[in-house]
Amino acid sequence: MHEVLLTSLELITTLYLLCFIFVRQQEKAMLEIKPFLEKALRETYTNQLPRTMVVADLGCSSGPNTLRFVSEVIDAIARHCKKLTQRNDHVQLQFFLNDLPGNDFNSLFRLFEQFRKLKAKNHMGEALPPYYICGLPGSYYTRLFPCQSVHLFHSLFCLHWRSQAPQGMEGTGKTPQDERDIYITKTSSPSVVKLFQEQFRKDFSLFLKLRYEELVVDGQMVLTFIGKKNEDVLGGDSNHHLYGLLAQSLQSLVEKGLVQKEKLESFYVPVYSPSVHEVEEVVKQSGLFDINHLQFFETNWDPYDDDLESDVLHDSVQSGENVAKCLRAVMESLVASHFGDTILDMLFAEYAGRVAKHLTEDKIKHAIIVVSLKKVF
Repeated sequence: MHEVLLTSLELITTLYLLCFIFVRQQEKAMLEIKPFLEKALRETYTNQLPRTMVVADLGCSSGPNTLRFVSEVIDAIARHCKKLTQRNDHVQLQFFLNDLPGNDFNSLFRLFEQFRKLKAKNHMGEALPPYYICGLPGSYYTRLFPCQSVHLFHSLFCLHWRSQAPQGMEGTGKTPQDERDIYITKTSSPSVVKLFQEQFRKDFSLFLKLRYEELVVDGQMVLTFIGKKNEDVLGGDSNHHLYGLLAQSLQSLVEKGLVQKEKLESFYVPVYSPSVHEVEEVVKQSGLFDINHLQFFETNWDPYDDDLESDVLHDSVQSGENVAKCLRAVMESLVASHFGDTILDMLFAEYAGRVAKHLTEDKIKHAIIVVSLKKVF
């Protein structure tokens, strides 16, 4: 019994550390997008003056940054109401926190009461807009809300994930290298690249159509996701290396007899990191939204490395471990469902070593795309 309890505590500690490191990455992105989020909130509120303002966070996960987003919205609306000389109770805020049904909503709900007390304490008795928070399980590649019921959609680090891995990989003229890859690399065949691109266009077009139907007139969206800096799909962008090193780590386990070769050959990551141009192209082709703002910024692979100017790493081993924990936080369930959970520790230990070595040769950065959209009517 004691051993079982100890194992559970170790598991909880591991999950906490994984989530904490990923949260650090999200925090840095939130600081970058805050001006665009506040602008979208102000414009939507001013144009609508709703009695109840509905805000949805898509792909919310279950970490502290979910409630940080909620906090930012509450504060922005409170400041705007004050500027308009309105009482803060003039508007009520209804938040919907959305993710797949497997998300740990219970952990999120347990944070709510603590969040409310902390929010009230930080504002020292100052009146805040009344706010209400609900969980909403479901895929954002399906309809989630009634027509014209949402004022603002937000999504952070989610929309580079596809609804599924590209179908039809068989019979695409795959090279032997393709069979070991789990994402696009420099050596990927054009047919494989095309399938990933088509899956992105299909998914993102569908996402825009669904959200258009759900947004009120003048409704807006602020979307942030991992993209690529260059138009060249086969270029040396961040995710090519990120998942390329994971593929190498899986191949190493194949060679050790710990993973079946056929399992690796049938595994593809359901991700596509578009360029700014690709995002702009799909939005314009849809004809559903005006682009308020579209840009990219960069952040280091290691979420604890804030030095964007220097190419020198202070501790490549520690950075490798940080990157591995960050990727494991978002990839663990996907890897476990395909390969089983017994390989997870070995896989990400191998991966951390490969990342550390890679970062000593090339300190690559993530390209983050932020786009602010307004519904056309």
